[in-house]
Amino acid sequence: MERPTLYVTRLLPQPVLDSIFGQYRMLAEPTDQPPTEDELRRGFAEAQAVICTLTDRINASLLSHVTKLKVIANYAVGYNNIDLPAATQRGIIVTNTPDVLTDATADLTWTLLLALTRRVVEGDAWVRTGHWPGWTPTQMLGADVSGKTLGIIGMGRIGQAVAQRATGFRMSVIYAGRQSVAGPSGISWNRRPLDEVLAESDFLSLHVPLTEATHHLIDRRKLALMKPTAYLINTSRGPVIDEDALVSALEAKTIAGAGLDVYEQEPVVPARLMSLPNVVLLPHLGSATLETRVRMGLICLDNIAAVLGGRPAPNRVN
Repeated sequence: MERPTLYVTRLLPQPVLDSIFGQYRMLAEPTDQPPTEDELRRGFAEAQAVICTLTDRINASLLSHVTKLKVIANYAVGYNNIDLPAATQRGIIVTNTPDVLTDATADLTWTLLLALTRRVVEGDAWVRTGHWPGWTPTQMLGADVSGKTLGIIGMGRIGQAVAQRATGFRMSVIYAGRQSVAGPSGISWNRRPLDEVLAESDFLSLHVPLTEATHHLIDRRKLALMKPTAYLINTSRGPVIDEDALVSALEAKTIAGAGLDVYEQEPVVPARLMSLPNVVLLPHLGSATLETRVRMGLICLDNIAAVLGGRPAPNRVN
């Protein structure tokens, strides 16, 4: 029997590719470079199934050319890169990869928080210059984390995982979210209005999906509510923050600093932002562990196999 045709828009970890080679006929050899519009159009026109990434813009125009495509497996939890109504109208099932990257993203959130407050990146760079003169009492003073207040915007799977890790730092956790969420046994997480979370948090961590409602959720007014000693961490989606407003707040030191893994116009990062000493900038590493990225790929393949086999997709989003 002829193997189903699969288009993969980007190079995936080798264990995922090994699974693909045994089950599907790949239309093109994937690379680490984003596909051109022509490559996307050809792949979507010829494939029965597609694995795409969050950086691929799957719009109505692209989908208007497909005739064979049955399933789009998005290699991400979020799926704001895909025009769901257009896919649904054409009978194409869209899936995502929930749960699997929760711990990796929560770990990276804490990596940013600690690197920012203890000035890890600055310190590493200084030592590497060979000009570090040795310890002094006033050298590179940062901020305490233990015992402070952690504010979380969006208390879904990842937000809760971040909150659970705060227990070891004896932190109070407050959050803004659509629903009340009970903390683990013996631990209280307090739901508050968004403005109160902004005003009371020493550390503010964003964990919301990108929607029309959350676009520029953190704007100039919201940033003005934060403490001048507060730090902002974003491992969700770049456009959740008004980047111009954030840069202005950081330059004016109306907030203490920011740790960012995502940006409004990825991969473009504003020069003003890159010039600031009170930020830590990462290249979208939220799910970037080998184990997590392999599991994400295998989940995509599970969803594709289900759809092409006439079974319900485990992670259907439309």
